[in-house]
Amino acid sequence: MNKRIKYTKGPIDEVRIVEDFLPRPSELVPKEDVEKVTIALSRRSVDFFRAEAKRHGTQYQRMIRALLDRYAQLNAPSNNKSLERGRER
Repeated sequence: MNKRIKYTKGPIDEVRIVEDFLPRPSELVPKEDVEKVTIALSRRSVDFFRAEAKRHGTQYQRMIRALLDRYAQLNAPSNNKSLERGRER
């Protein structure tokens, strides 16, 4: 795709206005049902998440929340895999 576009002088074809089809910025980030809690974490864990968040350009709290959400999703009683895991123990 290194083909260059060659622009020429002259009239432009018919112009048509396209209706705005992009979502509003507020629609790009889904609102989550969150509950604020206070939790004590090891310095080592917090330092790890802060460093990783900085490396990936995000917030460390968001990374921790995503990790906990994923864990809960995989281990929820309604998840068949978690039931199978429970039987193996």
